[in-house]
Amino acid sequence: MKQRFSSLDVKVIAHELSTGLVSLRVSNIYDLSSRIILFKFAKPEIKKQLIIESGFRCHLTDFARTAAPAPSVFVQKLRKALRTRRVTAISQIGTDRIIEFQFSDGQYRLYLEFFAGGNVILADNELKILTLLRQVSEGEGQEQQRPGLTYSLENRQNYRGVPALTKERVRDALQTIIQRAAESAAKGKKIKKKPGDELRKALATTITELPPILVDHAFRITGFDSAVLPTTVLENEQLLDHLLQSLEEARKIVQEVTTPDNCKGYVLAKKRPGFESAQLGDTDGEQERKDVVYEDFHPFLPRQFEEDPYCIVLTFDNFNKTVDKFFSSIEGQKLISNLTEKEAAAKRKLDATKAEHAKRIEGLQGVQQINIRKANAIEANAERVQEAIDAVNGLIQQGMDWEDIGKLIDRERHRKNPVAAIIASPLKLIENTITVLLGEPEEEEESEDDASDTDSVNSDDSGYGGTEASMQKISDNRLAVDIKLDLSPYANAREYYGERKVAAVKEQKTLLQSEFALKSAEQKINAELKKGLKQEKPVLQPIRKQLWFEKFTWFISSDGYLVLGGKDAQQNEMLYRRYLKKGDVYVHADLHGAPSVIIKNSPSTPDAPIPPSTLSQAGSLAVCASSAWDSKAGMGAWWVNADQVSKSAPSGEFLGTGSFMIKGKKNFLPPAQLILGLALMFRISEESKAKHVKHRLYDLPDVGSSSQASTAVAGKANTDAVREIEPTGGLDAVTDVDATRDVDTESDSGDSAIDTEDAQFKENPLQPSKNDGDEIESLGLQEGNPLNQRVRNLDISEEPPIGSAADSAQAEEDADTTTDAASALPTRTNTTELASSGKSTPQPQKKGQQPKRGQKGKAKKIAAKYKDQDEEDRAAIEALIGATAGKQKAEAEAKAKAEREAQRIATLERRRAQHERQQRETAEHEEVRKMMPEEGIETLNAEEAANLSPLDALVGTPLPGDEILEVIAVCAPYSALGRCKYKVKMQPGAQKKGKAVKEILEAWKAASTKKGVVDEKSEDKEKMWPREVELFKAIKPEEIFNVVPIGKLRVMMSGAGGGGGGGDAKGKGGSKGGNANRGKKR
Repeated sequence: MKQRFSSLDVKVIAHELSTGLVSLRVSNIYDLSSRIILFKFAKPEIKKQLIIESGFRCHLTDFARTAAPAPSVFVQKLRKALRTRRVTAISQIGTDRIIEFQFSDGQYRLYLEFFAGGNVILADNELKILTLLRQVSEGEGQEQQRPGLTYSLENRQNYRGVPALTKERVRDALQTIIQRAAESAAKGKKIKKKPGDELRKALATTITELPPILVDHAFRITGFDSAVLPTTVLENEQLLDHLLQSLEEARKIVQEVTTPDNCKGYVLAKKRPGFESAQLGDTDGEQERKDVVYEDFHPFLPRQFEEDPYCIVLTFDNFNKTVDKFFSSIEGQKLISNLTEKEAAAKRKLDATKAEHAKRIEGLQGVQQINIRKANAIEANAERVQEAIDAVNGLIQQGMDWEDIGKLIDRERHRKNPVAAIIASPLKLIENTITVLLGEPEEEEESEDDASDTDSVNSDDSGYGGTEASMQKISDNRLAVDIKLDLSPYANAREYYGERKVAAVKEQKTLLQSEFALKSAEQKINAELKKGLKQEKPVLQPIRKQLWFEKFTWFISSDGYLVLGGKDAQQNEMLYRRYLKKGDVYVHADLHGAPSVIIKNSPSTPDAPIPPSTLSQAGSLAVCASSAWDSKAGMGAWWVNADQVSKSAPSGEFLGTGSFMIKGKKNFLPPAQLILGLALMFRISEESKAKHVKHRLYDLPDVGSSSQASTAVAGKANTDAVREIEPTGGLDAVTDVDATRDVDTESDSGDSAIDTEDAQFKENPLQPSKNDGDEIESLGLQEGNPLNQRVRNLDISEEPPIGSAADSAQAEEDADTTTDAASALPTRTNTTELASSGKSTPQPQKKGQQPKRGQKGKAKKIAAKYKDQDEEDRAAIEALIGATAGKQKAEAEAKAKAEREAQRIATLERRRAQHERQQRETAEHEEVRKMMPEEGIETLNAEEAANLSPLDALVGTPLPGDEILEVIAVCAPYSALGRCKYKVKMQPGAQKKGKAVKEILEAWKAASTKKGVVDEKSEDKEKMWPREVELFKAIKPEEIFNVVPIGKLRVMMSGAGGGGGGGDAKGKGGSKGGNANRGKKR
């Protein structure tokens, strides 16, 4: 069985990894064992896992594996250096079995070695080793490897490039082969090779880029005889040319398998013993095959195996899947065998305990039966027994020695004395007992089998045995009975009846104690088995690809509608921009932390109203996921139509991420109960969906009349919903309605929504509205205006007067700021020019003003003194006396201030332009959103549109015959989980959700082990099915943590065993009673 990569496998896997992993970032690194490491790579919407087994394999995997509880020191160093790094290049080093991963454009390099003992080495951009999986000492053709040394690439195979395949190179390779063989023969070494395998093996050591299996494949394609010796090929030019042609064919195959992005893979398998239905030949490898044993894998189909009639070939789309399937199958078989062996050992131990108790009871029953037989035999032969007693007692009374008595009885037996004939030797006179051989009553002899009893006489224990008469007596069917000499025959019979009664009482006690002992032993063995199974790794399960809506808080309502809720502000924004479409409903609550919830309506009938029960369940989710859960205060939510939600903020206001404007009337819902449920839903196959009745409300054929009549008022509780149902309403009517709108701001932070409506609008949307009929009637009277005119009047054209006034005011303010800044510059410049004189800056004199006294004469003296001084002399003198230093400093400060001021003005301009652009884009987005519902335009791409349909494949209770593919956990209001088979109720409490989720899963697993709970035929819907048990046992608690949108809770599970109490119980006993009828608190 193949266990490690060849150089061609490394080349192909490196090529595929380069195509699939480049541009992805390392999200985390885990230990699976001391030699196996798991890398997780991710980018938006893409997640991949890479398995690295040092020295053996490296491939992407589709199976989930259990990581070590804590990372090793090596993995910790890898995490520190590589986590969040982007993969920039993956390649093979020359033709050697080494793969190089480059992170962050070569800043870090990871080398995977698949030869000898293998290694995983992390180096920096200068190839300095930072850390490695195992340190290698120098010797055996390998350089020393330890942290701090430089990782050498120069001595790797064909690092500088693969040499051209020429005739001279082949000739040199053959000469090298012959020379090595001669040296080995001279040293007396014997090389074990198969006949005809010498040339193929020798070429693999000289032409290293071609593995032996590929060379053999090329020989078979070109018809070259691989049994030819290298010396023969070297001497024959024709054979040499033929060999060169075969090697060129091998290199051509290498080029073919590494050219496409994905290379086909082939797994070679053989029929598993015990399975007779294995299909020979080429089959699809994507299907699970349990009747074969994997032997080998290659990126091409070798001709030698293709012609093998006993070889089964499994084909895969790419080589990563091939390697993953090969090694994961072997790994899974080992895990299953370990689990099976532990379970078998526990069963053997339990069976041995049961057998021991059964043997003990059977022994007591045998004692009762033999005692009855002995008593009956004594009563049937009472006279002879009395004669034997009297004869022996008489001899004893005569004072005869005990040994002489035995000899006398033997002599009399030979003389055919009837009394001595029934006395068996040896005598037990020391116990005052003799053994007599009695025949059983005739009525019992007819019904009993002719079997000897275990209490039959064995005369070998005495020196008086062994005579012919005694052997004859042993061989007959008489029963050996011990008789006490001091009792009469009937008294001896009563003794045996008493012993039978004692054995019967002991049997009853043993039976009672055996039940408790077996139950205790079974519990102990099961506990040991459970402890052992926890230490074993679980069986490999395929990684489940999440559905598109699982990244949100989601559930399917009791009416079949998909309800989505955001987990944070970014998800709230995503729900609004990508998934809130025509006909959908937006639900929110005026509570801190309440998410934005949307109800997806049917794309085919977007005008159909949403049922009240779905609205109530969506409102419950919005309330339960808010701060009301921790405060245990039930509040009411509200809902609006999709066209009432907007991102366009009024002038002077800003809407952050996850905040929206609500226009028009809110429809308030009744206060919601703080009750959630955690349930399991099963995804069934396409063929099984036909068995289930359509459960989505808008898919029912008669929904148009009944449901619309019952919920029309709930869908028309605001003016925008009315306008959506009456698209031909006149412009004047719409304008009047719009004039009465109240503008509200809704946000996730703070109170989540700024509501400016009065309390009088908070009416129940589930009850009819008094003014709805009048509004509908007034809107329906006006028709005839074109659609584009309505769009222009309904969109942002009403808002620009406010925005333009604010923009003009802001522009004037900015202009004033700019003007002031510009006028301030000359003043600062004048100040700096006169700063060198050390005097205060004089005010500029007005025209015609007379100078002060003395100034004119002083000016004349200065002019006469410096009349011969030019600019250069003045600058030199100022530099000499140091007057220019202050001036230059002042000028630098003024220049810096001017630059800062210019930068501030540029920043203001940039921010103003960005704000205007954002307002313009928001206005355009809102205009498009308003036009699309009216014109029926959808923006979902093909993939998103296709993903909206898998809801029918999710069922809470499978039907008999359904093919169950996956299990999905969902957290929703408890009223929405009525169809789910596995569900628990959750209320506000003090237990952390992580511990609660683990206890729920353990309770389900424990229930599946009880007798009569699992229906092996998968027919009873009320019982667990084996496939369901298999799926929820494979669920990891970490997968459910993010499904529950709350932090602390209390689990209400009826009939659940074990587990700790919730946070409300105080002391050892907690509250007694109270919740006895509502289930067990956790």
